Amino acid sequence: MPQALWWKRDIVPARAYDSSCVRLLGCVPSVLLTPAHLYNRLVPCICTSTYPLYTHRLKMTAINGNGVPKKNVVLITGAGGWLGGILANALQSDPRTPNMHLILADIVKPKLPNSPKNALSITADLTTKEGVDALFRTEFGVPDTVYCFHGIMSRGSEDNFELGLKVNIDSIRLMLDSARHHKPSCGQPIKFIFTSSLAVYGGPLPAVVDINTIATPEGAYGMGKLSSELLVNEYTRRGFVDGRILRLPTIVVRPGPPSAATSAFISGIIREPLHGVKAICPVGDSLESKELELAAWVASPETTIKNFVIAKHIPAEKFLPHTRVAYLPGFTVTVREELEALAQVAGKQALDLVTFQDDPINRRIVGSWPARFDNAYPLSLGFVVDEGGMVPVVQRFKEAVDAGLV
Repeated sequence: MPQALWWKRDIVPARAYDSSCVRLLGCVPSVLLTPAHLYNRLVPCICTSTYPLYTHRLKMTAINGNGVPKKNVVLITGAGGWLGGILANALQSDPRTPNMHLILADIVKPKLPNSPKNALSITADLTTKEGVDALFRTEFGVPDTVYCFHGIMSRGSEDNFELGLKVNIDSIRLMLDSARHHKPSCGQPIKFIFTSSLAVYGGPLPAVVDINTIATPEGAYGMGKLSSELLVNEYTRRGFVDGRILRLPTIVVRPGPPSAATSAFISGIIREPLHGVKAICPVGDSLESKELELAAWVASPETTIKNFVIAKHIPAEKFLPHTRVAYLPGFTVTVREELEALAQVAGKQALDLVTFQDDPINRRIVGSWPARFDNAYPLSLGFVVDEGGMVPVVQRFKEAVDAGLV
């Protein structure tokens, strides 16, 4: 048996691709594999080309002659953050990506995952070409997937404009260029999963945002994210990478210390009281304030991590032909509803730990972000959504606090 099965790169009409199997027509040799052959053994390497009526046929690796699954190599930048750490563990547990090898990179050395055997932790300056290129030349080889998580958060970008440009735009282009010039063993373009933000939206918005709503950011953070989205889309259009752009909801409840994000209080007013610590709510001046009707589009950490893993497996042809942008599913919650959920789950004593210190800048920035989305498009891609609103989210976090997990 050959060490690996290779499909040469070619271009065939998209209709020659049969979704019930992987059927490659018009080349020699012709290969036909049924779903039974594919299950847990092959990963389809189909991506939409510059021309939406055509599909690239790309070289593809099967299991090797000894029956060992091919090595899956994933690079996570910004892996020192809590999302990167949780994602690393989730990827190691994903049955669809056996033989997982992880490259974890950040400005501060990231913590290794629960199963550290096939994981590298690297301190990297992602604002330099040398620092970025080194991540594509480790002992694990070229990654087949990149999760681009690093960035300067919203308030940090606003307060330090030059640093925001350097990290949120310039370093993303460096990452894309390195991904363009390094090819993984399977021969397909690297999957480049870029986390964007609802901060790309601003100005007059429809009552419910959908995939066709134009992004017009009103802050430095949103501008940086949108600029990098355009880069990812262009590199994908040219076949340099296989981009997937995820506009994230505000994630609640985030564990750990508060971040520099403008939206950090949305987690803080739940997290701190559940730890018995006072929290400042920068919206309104009391529980009776009308400002507490400020709404946000949110998702739980558990659901967000599931969607990060799902993003890796979405067939490229499922995305719209003109953009790789997808906002992740979420639900709408007001600051008042958050506080009501806190009181329902943890009682009045927890609610009493929330004090008010109105911050007009915070309110303006968060208020410029849309709070209601049509989940139809992301759900059609296979992403999942939280059910039950805010109370189950607060309840799960309280259980984690009580168990000493966060």
